[in-house]
Amino acid sequence: MKHSTKKIVSLFLLAFLPLVAKAQCAMCRAVLESGDNNAVAEGINNGIVYLMAIPYILVGVIFYLVYRKMRTPKTS
Repeated sequence: MKHSTKKIVSLFLLAFLPLVAKAQCAMCRAVLESGDNNAVAEGINNGIVYLMAIPYILVGVIFYLVYRKMRTPKTS
């Protein structure tokens, strides 16, 4: 594995696999804080994080494929 590839993989892991990730929109937070069920709040919170991560992963894969396509030498 090239040194630059290791850097990219490390950056990807640091960016998308945090130890603790919490995200909520203002409306979800208001509704969930008014209730007493913490399991529902945790489930909503995890769902928001997963929904947020998918577009970033897709864009990263597309950029990687374009980068790889541009770097491959043309043979004729």
